[in-house]
Amino acid sequence: MIARGKDEDYLAHHPYPEDIFLVVEISDSTLIYDQTNKLELYAEAGISNYWIVDLNTRQLERYKEPYQNIQGKYNYLSKQISLANESVPIPGFEDMLLDLSRIFPMGDVVE
Repeated sequence: MIARGKDEDYLAHHPYPEDIFLVVEISDSTLIYDQTNKLELYAEAGISNYWIVDLNTRQLERYKEPYQNIQGKYNYLSKQISLANESVPIPGFEDMLLDLSRIFPMGDVVE
């Protein structure tokens, strides 16, 4: 998670959704759970940006714009897939790019 402020700001409580720039899950065997249960919980909490680092396919799933549908389920309006050879802006630090090849180096293949 990337949140504004300092560690000391959160001694008495976790960061509030408005303080959180990004939540990241690293997934291999938990991918389906992260794409369903956790995604819905983060959307319901109002987490603006949720990323899943999918180690199996070597790609990054980026979700943003949480919403609640007419059936009362929570999800994200936007899902974007980024590949291992791309760079992506970091929410809250848009002038900085994360080079995904540093997360998914060549030769590192999960089996």
